[in-house]
Amino acid sequence: MIEKQHITDRFIKYVTIDTESDPNNPAFPSTEKQWDLANVLVEELKQIGMKEVDLDANCYIMATLPSNLDYEVPTIGFVAHIDTSPDFTGKNVKPQIVENYQGNNIILNVEENIVLSPDYFDDLLQYKGQTIITTDGTTLLGADDKAGVTEIVTAMEYLIQHPEIKHGKIRICFTPDEEVGKGAHMFDVDKFGAEWAYTMDGSQIGELEYENFNAAGAIVTITGKIVHPGYAKGKMINSMLIANEFITALPTNEIPQRTEGYEGFFHLHDINGNVEKTVLEYIVRDHDLDLFEKRKSLMHKIALDFNTRYNQDLIEVTIKDQYFNMKEKITPVMHIVDIAEEVMTDLGITPLIKAIRGGTDGSQLSFKGLPCPNIFAGGHNFHGRYEYVPVESMVKATEVIVGIAEKISVKFA
Repeated sequence: MIEKQHITDRFIKYVTIDTESDPNNPAFPSTEKQWDLANVLVEELKQIGMKEVDLDANCYIMATLPSNLDYEVPTIGFVAHIDTSPDFTGKNVKPQIVENYQGNNIILNVEENIVLSPDYFDDLLQYKGQTIITTDGTTLLGADDKAGVTEIVTAMEYLIQHPEIKHGKIRICFTPDEEVGKGAHMFDVDKFGAEWAYTMDGSQIGELEYENFNAAGAIVTITGKIVHPGYAKGKMINSMLIANEFITALPTNEIPQRTEGYEGFFHLHDINGNVEKTVLEYIVRDHDLDLFEKRKSLMHKIALDFNTRYNQDLIEVTIKDQYFNMKEKITPVMHIVDIAEEVMTDLGITPLIKAIRGGTDGSQLSFKGLPCPNIFAGGHNFHGRYEYVPVESMVKATEVIVGIAEKISVKFA
């Protein structure tokens, strides 16, 4: 039995170490402070008895749990990331523990009147009677993905302490910079040496995902002409107004707050401009590859139409693909999803098989030759002050890891 207090203590130790990554730093890792947690994890993995514990020059931690079988089964892996999102501060995280939650409002911060309410975040009501870890309202929590790190370490420790549970060779890896899209960039798949792996990076209990968005980043640069406004008729071109026209030329309902499920979107996440120059930064997302390509083509077409209308090159669109839907790589090996689904069912967890409205290290790893579906880590409301995680969900995720290891020893006997 996984002990709630043990997993709580480990999780709190990890989240109170600041590991926020930096999207504007090309270095690897993007912040030096990610090494702080990496070094802690290296020592802890050695202490619990993991073998081949290695921290490389790019801040990737790999380790091995050797097989205790007398026959060969596939080597599998489990992956989580150590960094937290730059969307909200991860400095001085002060977790709060709510025992026996009863469906009421949770006061995160009295002074600033910050409240985590089930009236707005109704997922909270799933966890009545459970222990919930929240923020103090001034930082994110870091359950994304320190819950996943906690679960993997705890599962490996449990298997080492219970040799009666049979399992094949297991490899684990903790990656840096996932939150800034680089988590798999320097991942050495050959060195990892697993036939397949699972990222422990999903949200609510039961999530099991093997589809994700195709993703691109788009930069739209609009060049205007500045002229004294008193003498500007027929001469001034205000790039900010052209930018507004470009924004409204895209489908108004195909934005994050008006889409769900398999619906894609254009998301304007940054704008900076003046009369002479305005830059729009978008992310473009769609699960369907054909629709994804059409989205990118539409942005280019709108720019071309504007340039033709004004008879000059006012708008330049630069689009860079970021990652692709891992479904293409997982479908041929669906037994790896089936195994996780069976384990969840055995543990009394209702599998929630759905597409990720986002990305994961598993997507890039799948395209690098390591098929890698995603399993729940338990947290909710990632990347902000309202983030929380039920301890019982972390316990169940840990049990899923143990169960997968055990089931493979049986299925491939």
